[in-house]
Amino acid sequence: MAIADGLDLRNLLLLSSGQALGSAGVSMVVLVGGIVGSRLAPSPAWSTLPVAAMVVGLAASSAPAALLMKRIGRRPGFLLGAALAIVASGLGALAMARDSFLLLCAATALIGANGAFVNQYRFAAAESADEARAGKAVSLVLAGGVVAGLLGPLLGRLGKDWFAAAPFAGSFLLAAFLYAACAPLLFFLRDPRPAARPLEPARQPDASQQPEAARSLRAILAQPQALAALLAGIVSFAVMTFSMTAAPVSMHVLDHHSVNQAGFVIQSHIVAMYLPSFFTGFLLGRLGLGRVMLLGVLLLAASSGVTLLGGRLPHYWTALVLLGLGWNFLFLGGTTLLTRSYRPEERFQVQGVNDLLVFGFQAAASLLSGTALFGLGWKALNLLNLPLLALMLAVLLVMQASLRASPLSPGSPVRRSRPR
Repeated sequence: MAIADGLDLRNLLLLSSGQALGSAGVSMVVLVGGIVGSRLAPSPAWSTLPVAAMVVGLAASSAPAALLMKRIGRRPGFLLGAALAIVASGLGALAMARDSFLLLCAATALIGANGAFVNQYRFAAAESADEARAGKAVSLVLAGGVVAGLLGPLLGRLGKDWFAAAPFAGSFLLAAFLYAACAPLLFFLRDPRPAARPLEPARQPDASQQPEAARSLRAILAQPQALAALLAGIVSFAVMTFSMTAAPVSMHVLDHHSVNQAGFVIQSHIVAMYLPSFFTGFLLGRLGLGRVMLLGVLLLAASSGVTLLGGRLPHYWTALVLLGLGWNFLFLGGTTLLTRSYRPEERFQVQGVNDLLVFGFQAAASLLSGTALFGLGWKALNLLNLPLLALMLAVLLVMQASLRASPLSPGSPVRRSRPR
């Protein structure tokens, strides 16, 4: 087993590659979905529904994906998700050929369902490292999103004019090709089951110790760390999605920027979401989870502030880059914190419920995005993010003040043993 410095390097490389290829279709839909939706939707307010449908598909599939992988394993689950995405991309191309808005929404919903499996890569990464290096492992895998951020909008632009009668049909076909390329990589993935990865010396059972009683899901999520981690996931995704979903439509439809310009901004945004992952793990170790998450909140608030300066290309670019950076720090910190709040045997249950809630709120944000954009405008839409950010800021400050010895503080002791 290729383990170095407490990391299963081969698994992390495969998971990072899967993250890159498996997320490219999502970033392509972020660019294309709203633009095509504005042409096919019965009302402009429904223009972002294809993107929202993708997030709804993700949210609805989050708990089933986690529970399915508990039953059949990580690798078969990831392969099933890739197969689903290939079919979904073909359906998207057919939707473009038929100018069918409903078929397009169905296709993006299925692409979102695959996203539920892709989002489990980060937990598989945490299980491929020891406790102290879980944050670093998650960072390395999420770094694969940098490639996805470059590939997805590129697919949208390259495939836009493949078929004169069906704009963007080629984009979906290119996405199907990438999903097909992802599947062979996943065959070589080692399923990171606790019994299969002896990263730590085995401990002899102590007959004098009583076995720990099984905890209910309510008891697990009632822990301060778990609540803070859950809220970090909800806020990071809701704020990011609310603005990101509306951005291409606002740029192209309202402010008359070109598709290439909108693609460049979305591409920069997604790269900003994942590029910091190369060093976020280091920051988590140096600054502590609480400070990194606090930095994420401040960057997200700065993104909303930049939108007030205007609707020119530099304003959009700066706001979306700050949005991506803030998401990375808050979400990655929250993910790392969540892995410290449950026992190995509880992980699938907690991960599934966490993702169901996080992506459920993300789905609501994406559904409301189009209505808010056309009803209130781009600037007012971004101001609506501030109450959520204020709530997250308050929670982090309380946690920093009351749990100095918890995982929120740098150098604090580990509170549980991770899966081995």
